[in-house]
Amino acid sequence: MTFGADLTACAALVERADPDRFLATMAAPVAARRVLFPLYALNVEVARAPWVTQESMIAEMRLQWWRDALAEIAAGGPVRRHEVITPLAEVLSPDLAAVADEMIAVRRWDIYRDPFEDAAHFDRYIDQSAGTLMWLAARSLGEAEESAVRDAGFALGLANWFRAIPELEARNRIPLLDGTPDGLRTLAERGLARLARARAGGVNGPAFAALLPAWQAGVILRQVVREPRRVGEGTLGTSAARKRLGLMVTAARGRL
Repeated sequence: MTFGADLTACAALVERADPDRFLATMAAPVAARRVLFPLYALNVEVARAPWVTQESMIAEMRLQWWRDALAEIAAGGPVRRHEVITPLAEVLSPDLAAVADEMIAVRRWDIYRDPFEDAAHFDRYIDQSAGTLMWLAARSLGEAEESAVRDAGFALGLANWFRAIPELEARNRIPLLDGTPDGLRTLAERGLARLARARAGGVNGPAFAALLPAWQAGVILRQVVREPRRVGEGTLGTSAARKRLGLMVTAARGRL
C-alpha cells in the first residue's frame, strides 16, 4: 500500500510530535496505518492547539476550527480541504466524527489554569481525550467492545498524564487533585485495574491495532506505584531498546 501526500504528511506529523504512537502504528498491519495516522494526526493538532498561544480566545477559536471540520464529516456533506481532515474524512464515519467532538471539547481545560473540579472531572478528561481516541481508532478498524477499549485508553491516558506532569506544572497548571505519594499510588492502581479489565475484555482482530499504543502503560503505572517520586522527577519509562522489544512482543502476541 502506498501513501499519498496527505497520509505521508499525517505520518510525519505523528512521528515528530508523538513518537510512541508512531512506533505503535508502524507495528500495526499496513492497512491499519491508513486509518490510524489521520486519527493520531488529528490528536496531535487538537492536543497542541491550546498551547500555541497565551490568548484564551485564540485558543478557543483554534479548537473550534477542528470541531467545525469534524461537524462537516458528521454531516456527510462537503469537507474542507486539509492535509489531516481530508484523509480523516475518508476513514472516519459520520457517526464516529460526531463522537470525536468530545475529544476536542474536553481540551478546553488545557486553555485555562483552573484545577479539576473533582475525581469525576479528572476521569472524564482522561476518558474523553485518550479513551475516545482509542475508541475511534478501534471502531474504525473493526468490531470491539467499547468498555474494554476505553479501559485501555484510560490506562494509556493516565500513564501519559503522569509523564506530562513536570511540563504541566512548569506551565503553571494544576494537573492532579492529590499529588502526594499516596495519591499518586492510588491513581496509578486505578489505572492498572482498568488495564486488567481491558485485557480481560479480549479486544482482538483488526481492532487490536488501536490498543498497541498502550503497550507501555502497565510498566509506567507500576513504576508510579513503586516509586511515585519518579513522576516529579520526569524519569518514568524504560530504555529505547526495552521499549521497542516490549512493543514487538505485544504486537506479536496480539494482546496487551
